[in-house]
Amino acid sequence: MKSRASDSRKVSPTEPSGPTPIERITRPFQEFSARDAAGGVLLLSATVLALAWANSPWADIYFTLWKQKFIIGFEGLSLSKSVLHWINDGLMAIFFFVVGLEIKRELLVGELASPRQAALPIAGALGGVVAPALFYTSLNAGGPGAAGWGIPMATDIAFAVGAMALLGSRVPWGLKVFLTALAIVDDIVAVLVIAIFYTEDLSLLSLGVAAGFFAALLAASRLGVRHPLPYALLGFCMWLAMLFSGIHATIAGVLSALAVPARPRIDVEKFITGGRQLLDRMEHPHDGEGDILRSDAQQAAVMALEGACEKVETPLQRFEHSLLPWVRVIIMPLFAFANAGVPLGSSIAPAAISPISLGVVLGLVVGKPAGIFCASWLAVRLRLASLPDQVVWRQILGAGALGGIGFTMSIFIASLAFPEQSQLEVAKVGIFVGSLIAGVAGFLLLFKSERA
Repeated sequence: MKSRASDSRKVSPTEPSGPTPIERITRPFQEFSARDAAGGVLLLSATVLALAWANSPWADIYFTLWKQKFIIGFEGLSLSKSVLHWINDGLMAIFFFVVGLEIKRELLVGELASPRQAALPIAGALGGVVAPALFYTSLNAGGPGAAGWGIPMATDIAFAVGAMALLGSRVPWGLKVFLTALAIVDDIVAVLVIAIFYTEDLSLLSLGVAAGFFAALLAASRLGVRHPLPYALLGFCMWLAMLFSGIHATIAGVLSALAVPARPRIDVEKFITGGRQLLDRMEHPHDGEGDILRSDAQQAAVMALEGACEKVETPLQRFEHSLLPWVRVIIMPLFAFANAGVPLGSSIAPAAISPISLGVVLGLVVGKPAGIFCASWLAVRLRLASLPDQVVWRQILGAGALGGIGFTMSIFIASLAFPEQSQLEVAKVGIFVGSLIAGVAGFLLLFKSERA
């Protein structure tokens, strides 16, 4: 996921002249978490730590930790799941909520808002979804690993965009936009695949209850509700119903996001006019001699200005900005830490040559870049789309290779496709190997490419 925050380091006129001691301590962490590469660095660190622990003398502690039961509720009315289940079904619902917010924003005002802008990343994403699935299926059709065809379809946007961010000015802005928009379309397809193909037996009653809460969310949006609490409560209730419906509960996160309002209460012109009047009251309060503790006029102006700021910012923006750091710094690394621990040892050789792992590697390393490149070329050739400014075809191939970094999303789909631990571990080996090769190949291709 990519932050839309500005990279400008200019000091705001409303910023205090000097940082407080606590700001000096926390600012380096805040600046790090705001970088595009931060998510990838933390994911990589969590993965290395999980692999090291899972293959250490204390491996039993690692695997036992995630099997521990965690209970929420009251006596007679509680939900008891393993820690791993809470992470994969609970915290990941928040991740998918943020994904849903990004999808809605991109469809409304982003790179997917106009057909001409969206044509190239949509074509690339569709090619990058179909080709890996076909490559995987060619090795696993009719076999015990047939259900894993969706694993190499996914792109880990944090790793892919983070790797591209490390290249700095070597990568034109248009290519970064292309990869980000492509990853958003990839997320849409992944959500649909999870909802349609990776579901258990459906409970129509639970599904009906979930639909009722979704309707309530839409009604709240229609009525102009902007406070996060109603959306959080209704979204949680829908997640709970989804949990018992057979459709994976994380889909509730995406549906909740689609109901969040994306329009401001007041337009920018009205905000500017009203803001100037309020600032004038602040400058000439006529009471308290300029001391805000004693000036009722200044206190009222500050409260009114705060309310105006909330009304000019859409709930979609506010929710996304509030949750993105938590998803990037805590939820995704925790998911990787809980799921990336695979005991390698003597079983690594058989796992590496298994049709499941080979299919995943082939899909990520060959299928992804080939599908993205060929579909993008075809869209340009048919004049449905055009290359972004200063972007050449070799860079599209490099971006396609980075799209082969499946990692967290691939692991998530693998956990749905393979309930048996042995098959899941084999799939994870393929994900690790394929993502590593794809990432290195994409980085080198873009590092050596010449800008047009």
